[in-house]
Amino acid sequence: MNRNLSPILPGATLGMLGGGQLGRMFAVAASRLGYKVIVYAPETESPAGEVSHKHICAPYEDEERLLQFAREVQVISLEFENIPVATLERVSELAPVRPGPKVLGISQHRIKEKSTLQDAGFLVTPFLPVEPNADLRGIAETLGLPIVLKTVQFGYDGKGQRIVRSMEELEAARVALGNGLLIAEKMIDFRAEVSILVARNPKSETVVYPLVENEHRHHILDVTRCPVSPTLAHLDQQAQQIALGVADTLQLEGLLCIEFFVAGDQLMINEIAPRPHNSGHWSIEGCVTSQFEQQVRAVCNLPLGSTSLVAPCAMVNILGDLWGNSSPKWKLAMEEPRTYLHLYGKSKAAMGRKMGHITQLAESSTIASENLRKLRDHMKG
Repeated sequence: MNRNLSPILPGATLGMLGGGQLGRMFAVAASRLGYKVIVYAPETESPAGEVSHKHICAPYEDEERLLQFAREVQVISLEFENIPVATLERVSELAPVRPGPKVLGISQHRIKEKSTLQDAGFLVTPFLPVEPNADLRGIAETLGLPIVLKTVQFGYDGKGQRIVRSMEELEAARVALGNGLLIAEKMIDFRAEVSILVARNPKSETVVYPLVENEHRHHILDVTRCPVSPTLAHLDQQAQQIALGVADTLQLEGLLCIEFFVAGDQLMINEIAPRPHNSGHWSIEGCVTSQFEQQVRAVCNLPLGSTSLVAPCAMVNILGDLWGNSSPKWKLAMEEPRTYLHLYGKSKAAMGRKMGHITQLAESSTIASENLRKLRDHMKG
């Protein structure tokens, strides 16, 4: 299709591939700006479909329904990486897709992702591809134990990976991950995990958010703080420059999150995600322009919004673990000043399932995170 760089103005209909909570919050932001959103997702019930103008429920491989979807929207975006590249290529024949198939193809394949960034001069975690019949012992000796063995696709929140600390564990880890093409990454002795969001529109205008500090529990994001601790503050400018460079390298159209390990004073890219990110949810109340409104602006080729911090803040995830014998005590969150509860409309709580988040603005991000941890503990059903 011809490349049209005209802005897509309020009143238009936007397409969203994926029906999870990221699509839900995108739809809410788009609706506030006067857009309609059509969600395409295979689930009969989805958090995004619940708040959207229309939900097309069909597999990502259903060509007829995909073309129907593409004809009804002016631009298409996505809310998670695990969508077939062929799906994006097909719908892009009728409507612009931002980010496009090339960026998706890189970000959803760990070897391509690491190789592309490394070839462009960015520091990534040391890695080696692992072919099905590769000598795992030789790879482990080259990288040095411990290593993390991962599937190259479809891994998130700790799924699709095994930590290997001894040579005796290598083969069992390979079998557990399915014996296919894998990637081995050096396990980094990091002092912090941080991430940053960057948005870029088709006119190549780019904005970067403040660097944030993340803590994980059982491989799932638990707490995000913005700004980062004073001992990490000097890394903000370095992270912003890397983010701008990655966005230009990928010719990004949309929003991208970059996750880093802080090793000494080095920022080492762990992975990228070409979409809004769990570690950016604080921006809804904590930033002049939320990551979801920024995604709308970027894919519609509109002027990008300010990324200035409104106030120091923190965010904690609400997992299904918070449900005990009854629903959590939501009233407690609503009684706290400058505290904002977000629930994702999921009907069933399960251990490890992301059900919502809470953000708080405070005098410092450390105070906010401490307050939120205590609040969440008291809310347990």
